[in-house]
Amino acid sequence: MPTLVQYTLAQEIHTGEHRTSAMTDRRRARLTDRVWQIMVVVVCVVVGILLATTRQLSSGDEIRRSDTTRISDLVRSAQSSTDDADTARADLTRRLEELQSAAGAQDAEVGDALAKSEALSGAAGLNPESGAGVVVTLTDAPRGADGRYASGAAPNDLVVHQQDVQSVLNALWTGGASAIAMQDQRIVSEIAPRCIGNTLLLGGRTYSPPYVVTALGDPARLTAALENNRGVRVFQQYALRYGLGYDATAADDLTVPGYTGVVRTRYAQPVR
Repeated sequence: MPTLVQYTLAQEIHTGEHRTSAMTDRRRARLTDRVWQIMVVVVCVVVGILLATTRQLSSGDEIRRSDTTRISDLVRSAQSSTDDADTARADLTRRLEELQSAAGAQDAEVGDALAKSEALSGAAGLNPESGAGVVVTLTDAPRGADGRYASGAAPNDLVVHQQDVQSVLNALWTGGASAIAMQDQRIVSEIAPRCIGNTLLLGGRTYSPPYVVTALGDPARLTAALENNRGVRVFQQYALRYGLGYDATAADDLTVPGYTGVVRTRYAQPVR
């Protein structure tokens, strides 16, 4: 049997354990409450930052309002600015040519340099050219009579892409084209088509289909080069399947404009 001393010790130990457990539970409860308080403060701060950021981005207006600026509006605004800059540049270019001509008439050395420059302008694509060649037209797939596109087609299957235009251009150069124009611009080393959404950017201007490429050269060689180009063949397959437009027509009297943009000289060497 346990003695009185043993019983008393056991009772004190049990009482101590009970008190310790109670104190632990109270600490745990206080810690839990503290954690929740901190979390509430953090959530409130984050929500406040998000609301402030949203208001700043929308300038205090409703983000989904119909009068907010659209990408198409920005493109049109940029296009208008580009047109104004082109007009001003054309005026300055004309004035510069007048001054050069006047200087060449007064100074034989200047006149000789201008004559050499003019002789090279054709090779640089600065002069209009005419002759036989091929006209290639690429268009997006139209809707059917029921207002729907071809079944099983993904959106990207139904539009002309940058690589399609580049395939046509590469094929025509391979076929010996002496000059190429796309839309109303001469294709030279300074410019190349770039895909911008469902439009193409060329020489600082945006264009929508149909894309018309005019190439001067032997029509038979140009046509054969188009038929042998892998990228062009792939586009023709999509044209047959989904209704994309592809047409290559030979002609005897075509004209391509001269390049009128800015000429940036990166590499040069004396011509002897």
